[in-house]
Amino acid sequence: MDATPTTPEPELGRADIHCHLLPGLDDGALDLETSLAMARIAIEDGTTDLAATPHANFQFDFSPERNRELKAELESRLEGKLRLYLGCDFHLSIENIQDAAAHFGKYSLNGGRYLLVEFPDPFPPAAHEDGLRQLLEAGYVPVLTHPERNRVFQNTPRLIDDFVRLGCVVQVTAAAFLGDWGRAAQKMAEDLLRRDLVHAIASDGHSPRGRAPRLAEAAGRIAQLRELGLADVLSCGNPQAMLRNQDLPYHPRPSESRKKPGLLARLGFAARN
Repeated sequence: MDATPTTPEPELGRADIHCHLLPGLDDGALDLETSLAMARIAIEDGTTDLAATPHANFQFDFSPERNRELKAELESRLEGKLRLYLGCDFHLSIENIQDAAAHFGKYSLNGGRYLLVEFPDPFPPAAHEDGLRQLLEAGYVPVLTHPERNRVFQNTPRLIDDFVRLGCVVQVTAAAFLGDWGRAAQKMAEDLLRRDLVHAIASDGHSPRGRAPRLAEAAGRIAQLRELGLADVLSCGNPQAMLRNQDLPYHPRPSESRKKPGLLARLGFAARN
């Protein structure tokens, strides 16, 4: 009997935890062909794992059932060349927080503890701190998405230190390190990196052009600014851990400084060969 040919799964590589890949749901991919074009870009860029994270806010309806259907359709077309997961771009509203607490895993990355949290621009810090505390009490680890692009965080960057001390982690847009979001966002991304306040980079991809799902060039830039080991952990080690609901291999606190020698080694992470 002839064996049915199978496509081997890609090796563990870079993981993109924030991408608006599912078609027709929000301001991301318009249709299935656009989604496939974005997926192919991610594959060619070296991404092996990607989370499709549509918005969950007042503007766009969030349906886990529909998300699963679209994910399955994409997977059938990609033939194992890219591992896909579900999550969302979570709006920090009272209704969302209450629903997330009542239905653990509904909105989070691959149903685990890590939850992408998007802040409006502007936002009241005290009210949002209370929302983050509620998510933490419900068992989530809030992942603050693209704070480098938010004017409140740009004007008050120490808010990020406070939120990380609460138990949150930080995801910076990969393209911000390349200047694609303007000088203010780039400067803040670099400052967060210098202060060990970046836990993952992600594309926040929305289309094949302009906001494409690429991580490799930004990882290279991080390696130039700091070191290869950090570039690897921010594009691979930490995001892979988030998708698998594991503790982060690299998780410094705001009080830890890059001036202290061997931070990556002390946290048990070394650069991949």
